[in-house]
Amino acid sequence: MNNTEIAKKVIDALGGRENVRSVAHCATRLRVMVIDEGKINKDAVENIEKVQGAFFNSGQYQIIFGTGTVNKIYDEVVALGLPTSSKDEMKAEAAKQGNAFQRAIRTFGDVFVPIIPAIVATGLFMGLRGLLASLGITLPGDLNVYSQILTDTAFIVLPALVVWSTFRVFGGNQTIGIVLGMMLISGSLPNAWEVASGGEVTPQIFFGFIPVVGLQGSVLPAFIIGLVGAKFEKVVRKVVPEVLDLLVTPFITLFVMSILGLFVIGPVFHVVENYILSATQAVLNLPFGLGGFFIGGVHQVIVVSGVHHIFNFLEAQLVATGANPFNAIITAAMTAQGAATVAVGVKTKNPKLKALAYPAALSAFLGITEPAIFGVNLRFRKPFLLSLIAGAIGGAFASILGLAGTGMGVTIIPGMTLYTGNGQFFQYLLMVAVSFVLGFALTYLFGFEDEEDAPAQQSKAVATEGVAKEAATDLVAEETLVSPLSGEVVALEDVNDPVFSSGAMGKGLAVKPSEGLVYAPADAEVTIAFETGHAYGLKTASGAELLIHIGIDTVSMNGDGFEKLVAAGDRVAAGTPIAKFDAGKIAAAGLDDTTMVIVTNTADFASVEALASATVAHGAAFMKVEK
Repeated sequence: MNNTEIAKKVIDALGGRENVRSVAHCATRLRVMVIDEGKINKDAVENIEKVQGAFFNSGQYQIIFGTGTVNKIYDEVVALGLPTSSKDEMKAEAAKQGNAFQRAIRTFGDVFVPIIPAIVATGLFMGLRGLLASLGITLPGDLNVYSQILTDTAFIVLPALVVWSTFRVFGGNQTIGIVLGMMLISGSLPNAWEVASGGEVTPQIFFGFIPVVGLQGSVLPAFIIGLVGAKFEKVVRKVVPEVLDLLVTPFITLFVMSILGLFVIGPVFHVVENYILSATQAVLNLPFGLGGFFIGGVHQVIVVSGVHHIFNFLEAQLVATGANPFNAIITAAMTAQGAATVAVGVKTKNPKLKALAYPAALSAFLGITEPAIFGVNLRFRKPFLLSLIAGAIGGAFASILGLAGTGMGVTIIPGMTLYTGNGQFFQYLLMVAVSFVLGFALTYLFGFEDEEDAPAQQSKAVATEGVAKEAATDLVAEETLVSPLSGEVVALEDVNDPVFSSGAMGKGLAVKPSEGLVYAPADAEVTIAFETGHAYGLKTASGAELLIHIGIDTVSMNGDGFEKLVAAGDRVAAGTPIAKFDAGKIAAAGLDDTTMVIVTNTADFASVEALASATVAHGAAFMKVEK
């Protein structure tokens, strides 16, 4: 079965194009926002070739295809007319899903995930440098200095990275964020590590009573400063007249937040951070490997819950101290998960399950366990439960051996590099071997009874193939759409965003607006109105599914400067105002306000023709669609 056929089956099993709000993908999963979960044939989805599992999480229906394959399936479903969005837009739409705790953890993930690659790379450099040292190789002067630059920089500027990323997540100006973060580690302040070493360097006393040090390696104070700073900047920007915004807002934000950050938030939350770090280390250092046993046993359950990004914060703190025992423990848990999947693959005679298990296990050994969890182990329950037991024992063993990586973000096979230079490489391999043997043996002996290729499931998949969609009889064959804005017409291929300019989302036109009001381009139903107010979906009398996207990357503004005038489910007449936006705020955020109008189901039409060029007034002929 080729990828086009698989994509068609996916669309049918999702309830058809009309049941899909938008689709995006990450490294392993197709992420779908659906209108009605009840219309999804979940059994059919899981029986489609190359599908490794599917589940709901964070308001999205996520279909696991695995690295590489997901990109190809995504391209096919888009070509067949599914509306697309960026992962950031999906997050904005799904942000209201889940309870307060889940939303908070997602926010932590949004802040720390972009920083992880830099920490991972630095950890690998540390491993290589340590390996050379263990082999007795001493680098000459210049190369030694260069190696220190490679290994130390990310941790020195870690607070600046955290403040920058927090500003990004909460809609502040990212440049202000990174400058504020750099102030926390200014060379004019005593270095936190030199103060902590107990040498001659001591905190600098400001105003006679406030001890201040640089926040090198700190995470929590930087996060709080970034959160408060981004919120404060938004408040200032709303008060300051637009004509003064460029000068006054950055000045006030940096002045006030530097005072709060250095003299209030920094000192207070640095103490809180030290308590959290001490508590974490106390758990990790429990006798007889109890800390590793507990963490190794629950880690993959937390992955299933989707709130595992909280560990990024803890690991970043541990890495900043120079040793990360948490990495070894979760490596044991993930190894056991992959080993259980291998056991299922070895024991089963079902060719589809066997073909699913081995790639999922390989993904786990490279550090991504979701395909193994959702595609295999959790489906049969016992392999998942027994892998938790094996992970707990492996985690305890890691603690007893005193394993601690030099970085974070990589585990199992790529994680070996974190142990090459600290004298623990062979102990690490031994821990991985023990975790693998336990996970494999427990699952093979007690966790899986092979089952025949279920005829009932096959018949469901066959039935899904035969489902025919009723063609609507009341759709017009040809429709002229009017311009939703006034301004300069821009050809779609000239838009400064490859997602739009490539035509991957469908054919259409763009407008560089001359006013901040968007109107309905036809009599239509509003199918989606993003919470951030920057994008709208409409369905017209011809069946055209339109995406009106105000600006490029404006989802990052988190609704600041946008006002929704309609809601999903509303019916609007051509020329009805549907949104307002502030072009000045978009410009102040360093973004482009070019607005795209896309026919996302272009494949349903014989032609999508541009009627406007040069400049256009709202309400003038803009595009024509024809069946």
